[in-house]
Amino acid sequence: MRKFNVKYFTASCDTAEVNQRFAESLRLDYPILSDPDGTVGRKYGVVSDARKFPQRWTFFIGEDGKILFIDKGVSPRSHGDDVAEKLGELDVDKTE
Repeated sequence: MRKFNVKYFTASCDTAEVNQRFAESLRLDYPILSDPDGTVGRKYGVVSDARKFPQRWTFFIGEDGKILFIDKGVSPRSHGDDVAEKLGELDVDKTE
């Protein structure tokens, strides 16, 4: 297996203040990026005029910045396990 430095974060169209309160309420150990005007979300295709809320997708991005995979079927109940499985499929070394 290849070893990668895995970093993760979420992105939201809420304001930084709303995201900070949300992160604190759940004691999250990762950052939530704020995109309140949807500029970045539009570039990734998760925000559009046709939908009131952004798509809930996960992007796996390689060290070179290229998108390796987009999970468009995110399930909040199984997402942690789904991400771990996809990282294995992408040949990312599991570390303890």
